[in-house]
Amino acid sequence: MDLDGIHILTLFSVLVFSVAAIWFRSWKSQLELRNIPGKLGWPLIGETIAFVSDFSSPSGIYSFIKKRQRSYGRVFKTSVLGRFTIFMTGREASRFLLSGKDGVVSLNLSYAGKQVLGPSSLLTTAGEEHRQLRRLIGEPLSVESLKKNVEFINHWAINALEEWQSRRRVLVLEEASAFTLKVITNMIMSLAPTGEEQEKFRANFKLISATFASLPFKIPGTAFHRGIQARNRMYEMLDRMIAKRRSGEEVQDDFLQSLLRKHSGDDEDLEKLSDAQLKDNILTLLVAGHDTTTAALTWFIKFLGDNPDVLQNLREEHLQIQNARRSSSSSSDHVTWSEVNSMAYTNKVISETLRKATILPWFSRKAAEDFTIDGYEIKKDWAVNLDVVSMHHDPSVFPDPEKFDPSRFDMPLKPYSFLGFGHGPRMCPGMHLAKLEICIFMHHFLCRYKWKSLDEDESLNPTLVRMPKNKYPIAVEQL
Repeated sequence: MDLDGIHILTLFSVLVFSVAAIWFRSWKSQLELRNIPGKLGWPLIGETIAFVSDFSSPSGIYSFIKKRQRSYGRVFKTSVLGRFTIFMTGREASRFLLSGKDGVVSLNLSYAGKQVLGPSSLLTTAGEEHRQLRRLIGEPLSVESLKKNVEFINHWAINALEEWQSRRRVLVLEEASAFTLKVITNMIMSLAPTGEEQEKFRANFKLISATFASLPFKIPGTAFHRGIQARNRMYEMLDRMIAKRRSGEEVQDDFLQSLLRKHSGDDEDLEKLSDAQLKDNILTLLVAGHDTTTAALTWFIKFLGDNPDVLQNLREEHLQIQNARRSSSSSSDHVTWSEVNSMAYTNKVISETLRKATILPWFSRKAAEDFTIDGYEIKKDWAVNLDVVSMHHDPSVFPDPEKFDPSRFDMPLKPYSFLGFGHGPRMCPGMHLAKLEICIFMHHFLCRYKWKSLDEDESLNPTLVRMPKNKYPIAVEQL
């Protein structure tokens, strides 16, 4: 047999083996999950096509979930994006899966997420390793750090909004994305808010964000392959930045500099981070501090446009703050830290935005040991998704759930019923930063403009973080 024939036979054997392995895995999973209602669909593909199709509809994943809940109940199995998983909902499931019992469940990122964020990421570690990392990288999101960035956030919110007046069409999602990325990259690494480096960074970051709900095929042309390449380019930028800081060529007062200062000494008792850990967790903080805040700010403005009574109440709160500042002879239009903390109604609108939009529609966990929940026996290593969107639309907790009503948050809710920022030890580390950005940006927006929507399309982007497909285009007019 010639060499070409051997190559062809080898490739054919690999293909046959791969198909057989996929079929065996699917058959084995069908047997293991036979006591859980639902279906797993086709081998490898599963129900991904239906999942992605429903994900893009106006009701998003809620459409996919509700169809299966009607057939199978609140707990069902499926296979999407190359993974077998169980969806479940309700406060009991929420309390069990999010209460911090790392010995029973652990975070379960998709293969794509693990590959992009890396093995050292806060989001891919568990147990004591996770707790140590959370302590080590918590500084840029601490209250003291946020206070230092209030002026910067004000400046770039005003700067962005000044440009809107001259435009006939403003894409809110794009503007929110640019604003939030400028804030988080400046806090972490003092990246200039404008210029070539910021544009390169943002272009790579957009490709990375698109990988989290993609099929994990590292084939040229796929979203996953483009995301991995973009991640590698971003890490090259970080390598150059870290080298300059270590050589003393560049010194900044930011999170990266403080980490390098802390973790370059000779103290053997100090917990130190390697360069790989630094890069993985800088990317993690960027993802945590950008995508969800971008989506929240966009939905916030959209829901206000759809609900004029809420808009009027909110604008009154912000005009009162502005008038009080001016009557005190303040020469600055910048929002202060104390003013942000006085925005009671704004915080209720933020919570209602996160409830109705449910920006992260599910939380993914993996069983670290066998356990029983809702009467179903869950085996070790099974993937379990907590269906948050159904919880946020549960009429027994949120009457008339399709209505946008911030007064729902006048009184405290039952624990584990509202998960806008998650719950437990893995609660969103960027929660306070997100609220600060939204409060400051919306203050300047509401005190300056009125607006109207230019497109009523309700479709969603088929991405993990729920965002309007049309990017919510508006026309603005000065008050």
